[in-house]
Amino acid sequence: MKKLKFLLSLFAVAIIYSSCVTTQPAGGNPHGLPPGQQKKIYGTKSAKPFAPGQQKKYNNY
Repeated sequence: MKKLKFLLSLFAVAIIYSSCVTTQPAGGNPHGLPPGQQKKIYGTKSAKPFAPGQQKKYNNY
């Protein structure tokens, strides 16, 4: 009976720890800044090149 309780508690701990998974956010800005803040840092006139949906237009060099 002690062995069964030990196995069940070990299984419960394994389930709890396996559910704690951290992932990277999908897509978005690689620098973690909003497009307007990046515009200020780089001194450009438009924030459009820094917007995630506009990246494909500016990465074709």
